[in-house]
This record gives sequence, C-alpha cells and structure tokens, in this order.
Amino acid sequence: MPRRVYGVCLALILFCLWIVVAYGTKPVTEPSATGEFGGVSLKIDYATADPARERGLGGRESVPGDYGMLFVFPRDDTYGFWMKDMLVPIDMFWLDDKGQVVSIVEDAATSTYPFVFYPSAPARYVLETAAGFAKAHGIAPGTPLLLKNFPTVSK
Repeated sequence: MPRRVYGVCLALILFCLWIVVAYGTKPVTEPSATGEFGGVSLKIDYATADPARERGLGGRESVPGDYGMLFVFPRDDTYGFWMKDMLVPIDMFWLDDKGQVVSIVEDAATSTYPFVFYPSAPARYVLETAAGFAKAHGIAPGTPLLLKNFPTVSK
C-alpha cells in the first residue's frame, strides 16, 4: 500500500511541475483588442484581475512593436510599477479614466528593479509597450489610447 501512495504522490508532483513549466512563464491575460495609440495600431491584452496584473509582461524575452498590455484598475490612483521578472526594457504610460496619457516612463530598464515607478497624476489604466515606443511615435501627456470599449476590473 505505501508504494502505491508514493507512486500517486510522485505522479502528482510531476504533473504539477509540468503545469509550472508549460504555463508558468506565459502571461495570464484576458481578452485582447486592437486599439490605436499615437497613430499606431496596437494589439492589446488586458490585465484586469490580480494574477494578470501581477504577472504583466514579466518573463517575456521580447515585446513586439505593435503590442501593448493594458492594466486595468477599479479607480483612479497613483499605481506603482516595477520591473520584477522583466527581461526587456519597456515604456509605461499611465492613462486617466478617458484613456488619455497623464504620465510616462520611457525605456524602463530591467536593472531598475526593485525601484518602483509612480505616475505624476492619478490614473485608471497603465499601458506597457516595447521600449522606445513613446519616442518613436511622439507620445506625450494628453495622447489618447483609442479603444472601442475600455475594460473594467474583474470581480
């Protein structure tokens, strides 16, 4: 009987390890959309729940130039972001409840962790893109992110 229990435990442990390897490095995101930002069409993944917001772009070896991750919060606040588990630099844009840029951090380096970046004004959303996006497309405070519908926070 004990051999059988050990075998089942070993199988369960191996299954859990397989899950971590297969899914642990992939972002936990929610439905995606296409938006326009600075005249560029972006494929945008939403991070509306805590697991997705905590993982963010961490673990990715690259971020395409036409991609962004939109972090969605329940209310305006000065949400801080850091570069934990980031493998590539990014640009960060804090947006108000209408989707207009209120604060920008350009070329946030992976080496800045554990420093926390904060916006200069309260925001509802944070958009992360590939580093250099702001400069390449002239993104400045007031630039709108155009989406058909802005997502809300998952309960």
